[in-house]
Amino acid sequence: MREEGLAPARPGPLREAPQTSVTTAAAARAHARAVVDARWGGSARPACEEDVIDLLLVVSELVANALRHGGGLAGFEMTPVRDGVRLAVRDYSDMVSAPMAGPGSGPAGRRVGGYGWPLVVRLARDIAIDRESGGGKTIRVFVPIRTVGRPA
Repeated sequence: MREEGLAPARPGPLREAPQTSVTTAAAARAHARAVVDARWGGSARPACEEDVIDLLLVVSELVANALRHGGGLAGFEMTPVRDGVRLAVRDYSDMVSAPMAGPGSGPAGRRVGGYGWPLVVRLARDIAIDRESGGGKTIRVFVPIRTVGRPA
């Protein structure tokens, strides 16, 4: 269901996003915000802030999981497209945990953590997990970004 006043993002003038070396979840979020600002910030129809928050949550969860469970962050790539952002996060681990292979659900019992992957599954689309030939894996997702008309 689409909210009133929101539409799929449209191409606008692309300003250069700052290049960065992402090594932490905080740096990844800052880079994601810079990419969104470069892509939609100067347009007549800026990105819907709710969708940007969703993107920041997905970025944070994927990078934090790579750092915490994947042996470290081996790669991070964001590509703005017409109606959202494509994200690829690579880590050093070949392991794909059972919850990652499934549709996602909250943690059972009183286990600490375990909320990140279900959150990613809920907010992102086109989720793929690719094992890399040189070791490790890359998780690729698409996060939709709608636009909002500026007030008159």
